[in-house]
Amino acid sequence: MTPGEDGAKRTVYGQLVKVLTHRRDDRGMTLEGFASRCVRRGEVHELVTTDHTETAAGARIDRVGFLGFVEIGCAGVIDRGDEVWAGGNRVGRVLGFDACHFPNHYNILIAVPEPLTGPRLGLAPEIEVRFEQRERP
Repeated sequence: MTPGEDGAKRTVYGQLVKVLTHRRDDRGMTLEGFASRCVRRGEVHELVTTDHTETAAGARIDRVGFLGFVEIGCAGVIDRGDEVWAGGNRVGRVLGFDACHFPNHYNILIAVPEPLTGPRLGLAPEIEVRFEQRERP
């Protein structure tokens, strides 16, 4: 995605419905070739942090920390590069998506300096999660 390629969009928000507590160094997720995914109100998706930076389709994602599951509160588009906020604190940026559990849910991969878990960020059920566009065109 090149700068200025996309127009303005609404912020996608939701509430955390389950906190996850574990990390893995051998997860073997596969980055989807899509830079964005549409989400619908009421869907539940998993939030996964990683220190991997590769965005090529098929990139293997091993080092991960699991934050939890979020219920989407409004339909919208989540793009690679969107800022992810939880409970008013910036978590990181969307790296991409893994679809190993789809159509049940997507793993939304969040780029961070070090994989984090839900408890490490002080997450709890009902905390608001937001996916905000990085720059307004």
